[in-house]
Amino acid sequence: MDATQQYTFTDYKSGLNVRWCPGCGDHAILNTVQKAMAELGLKTHEVAVISGIGCSSRFTYYMNTYGFHTIHGRAAAIATGVKTANPRLKVWQITGDGDALAIGGNHFIHAIRRNVDLNMILFNNQIYGLTKGQYSPTSKRGFVSKTSPFGTVEYPFRPGELTIGARGHFFARTIDKDLKLCIDVFKAAANHEGTSVVEVLQNCVIYNDGVHAAITDKEHREDRTILLEHGKPMIFGSNRDKGLMLDGMRLKVVRIGENGVTEQDILVHDAHNPDNTLHLKLVDMEYPEFPVATGVIRNVDSLTYDAEVEAQIEAVKKTSKVKSFYDLAREGDVWEVK
Repeated sequence: MDATQQYTFTDYKSGLNVRWCPGCGDHAILNTVQKAMAELGLKTHEVAVISGIGCSSRFTYYMNTYGFHTIHGRAAAIATGVKTANPRLKVWQITGDGDALAIGGNHFIHAIRRNVDLNMILFNNQIYGLTKGQYSPTSKRGFVSKTSPFGTVEYPFRPGELTIGARGHFFARTIDKDLKLCIDVFKAAANHEGTSVVEVLQNCVIYNDGVHAAITDKEHREDRTILLEHGKPMIFGSNRDKGLMLDGMRLKVVRIGENGVTEQDILVHDAHNPDNTLHLKLVDMEYPEFPVATGVIRNVDSLTYDAEVEAQIEAVKKTSKVKSFYDLAREGDVWEVK
């Protein structure tokens, strides 16, 4: 952070024309990332934005930072290399549900397992938009698309479940049209040391319009989503009269004031609990049985891959006879050719 300079979101704009469809949720995500960076005071020359392939991955062109538009599914691998080579860079990975969870699935889970200090933003519109409307790894079972004309018979990934299953330490979820929440979770992700994954429920106006409408429209959002905040009770609803409790090992929705339920009975969110049992239940909640959880769901401190690699290198250098490439080249058997 730079305490001596004030930034605005325009400092992070590249000046290139943004080539996304009018009304695409990507516009809102771009603007809120730029606003979050301004509020964090990030220096543009200390930020690298890495993307794969997909509509979302054009993001790098619109940022006035370092950037690398890589190949399909490999953004996490490139971002890991960037962060390990230069740990002082703030590395943001931009990816979509297809890019991250299909061809890039292996890189995704291993970056999380290693806990590389990356900020991953996963745009989830449950469709392949760039290649014109095929179902993706997050498309609902039965979804009709160009590649599933009779409905897909596959079960979808849940990005939060996959993140926690890969031993992830930070997961948050937001909605493209909730600008304030986007800024808040992006800032929380940036301040977390280690791999942060933010799933953004994003709308594709051309190939999957209204995919999240059941939970994101203004009329129903408060009753069908729950904003989780660390240290606060898990209460939701337009009248703030619904909450979450445990029924044995299962979550259940209750109404405050009915059957003797009081606010004191409602679960209190602990995002910092190392035990991921409840976090996993929260990320798996789906409408209509449950409200969909938004906000920072898991945020736990742990050692990071890049810091550990850097420390290991410094420790080895203190005792190693090899101080340069020349030393390394002459370390084994050496022949002089005349």
